Amino acid sequence: MGAEAHQEKTRVTKEAIRRALAGRQKHAEPVASYVPAAVLVPLFEKGDDYYLVFTKRTETVSHHKGQYSFPGGRPHPEDRSLRDAALRETWEEIGLPPGDAEVLGELDDIATFTTNFLISPFVATIPYPHQFTANPAEVAEIIEVPLRALQDKGNFEEEVVEVGGLEIPQYYYRYGGRVIYGATARIVKHFLEVIGPPAWSGGGMS
Repeated sequence: MGAEAHQEKTRVTKEAIRRALAGRQKHAEPVASYVPAAVLVPLFEKGDDYYLVFTKRTETVSHHKGQYSFPGGRPHPEDRSLRDAALRETWEEIGLPPGDAEVLGELDDIATFTTNFLISPFVATIPYPHQFTANPAEVAEIIEVPLRALQDKGNFEEEVVEVGGLEIPQYYYRYGGRVIYGATARIVKHFLEVIGPPAWSGGGMS
């Protein structure tokens, strides 16, 4: 098989992501001891790869100051669901209209260890190109990271840290001098596992 044919066979597509999300049972944590929140995991296709959109939080927000995250936050009374909360927050943070996001499915709930949030991630494709508008009160920077970079073993690190007397794995994704870690990195790792084996496990995209 030639290199081009192999690349076409293994590259990620929107429908493959939709099928991967639909073909699994979401793991939902009990919410009684957590504060519910939701994020959008925005994807767009450019060239022969998909890109994830991240925001860098400002130093003036209440939680996770200066960290890279997906757009999202706590639900408001007018939100009919956590999915609606994720779409509304994305509109408020980066100027993406809810109608421009095609939600493909959900990932497992992710709990934060220090701020007691329970995050419900919703994966969605968005138009490309799109002119994002950062909300200066919440977003210091918007970055676009290719899936290939996130699946590259050279950009991934893992360590075990102690939080509240518990030893937990901490993940780091590095790209362009930036570091994605914490709950966002755990969402990224889970997403990559759902759509296919990482590149360093002998599968995924070439």
